[in-house]
Amino acid sequence: MALLQTFRLPPGLNRLTWRQLFLLCVLLSGLMYLLRLRRPVPIRAASGSHASERGPSHSQPPTRTSWGAPLVWGDNKASLRQRAEFEQRSFRVGLMVLAVGRYTHYLSHFLQTAEKHFLPGMPVSYYVLTDNPNKFDPPPELGEDRELRVVLVTEIPGWGHLARRRMDLLASTIDNQAQQEVDYVFCADVDQEFVNLVGTEILGTLVATLHPEYYSMPATALPYERSSDSRACVLDEEGDYYYTSEFYGGLCSEMLALTKLCSQLILQDRAMGVEAKHLEESYLNRYLVDKRPTCVLSPEYSWWDSPAALRVPHKRVISLGRQCASLRNQGKSSMYC
Repeated sequence: MALLQTFRLPPGLNRLTWRQLFLLCVLLSGLMYLLRLRRPVPIRAASGSHASERGPSHSQPPTRTSWGAPLVWGDNKASLRQRAEFEQRSFRVGLMVLAVGRYTHYLSHFLQTAEKHFLPGMPVSYYVLTDNPNKFDPPPELGEDRELRVVLVTEIPGWGHLARRRMDLLASTIDNQAQQEVDYVFCADVDQEFVNLVGTEILGTLVATLHPEYYSMPATALPYERSSDSRACVLDEEGDYYYTSEFYGGLCSEMLALTKLCSQLILQDRAMGVEAKHLEESYLNRYLVDKRPTCVLSPEYSWWDSPAALRVPHKRVISLGRQCASLRNQGKSSMYC
């Protein structure tokens, strides 16, 4: 005790030192608080939130579906790997379009942009189902190992328009011709343009493209056919994504099965006087609910200018028809409308 008393500070100095220590602690605490505020905070997209998906985001987009299928963004590492792998393979791809009536005026632009961006430098067969074969006089210039197949189609009385028979026409062409000539076949709307590379990253057993206006919506909010009278009906507890009918494909055998069944469902509904709200797109989505695609393309591969459309890193395929409809609703115009 005597030793401790020997080192005891005078009372005045003791009080001053503790006051200084107290102030120092307060200052250090404040400094640590400010430093924490300056620390960067990671940005996370809110689950199921449209606001987080519509604007620019620093988070990485998903690259897998819930069932493990690749979700393709054209320039990610998985796409680059697949492009490299397919350089060593031998294959041929068919691109099939229906160009009838007023839609034939889109055909020249469709083929020109496909020649530039759709599997450039690779073997491609264009199957053009048309009621106006004179559109190809003179025939378009195509690159090496790329060819044009013109399939004449005619109107059937009572159907109203050939577009309502598209699934039947596609199935017939795949069955009678394409499956003997190509390995993969993709069906596309002719009122589209290719504006960026669409490479071998799209190839898969069964391939579907996400609709850009319904990306990330919960299944209950998707515009499936909900009428129980239709063979295209999707129940509230069913479904994962909503796919566009603008661009889809796969192996010939898979595409033949898809188009045949969708055609049968359309015929069954027609016999009962029923028509799904979104026509063939409704039946396509019904099919893909039952048989999930093995490869899902992001909205980069089917995009148009719409306030509801997802912003994408790169636009690859643009639907001019749907873009014109959207622009009209916005009071705007375009050279293609």
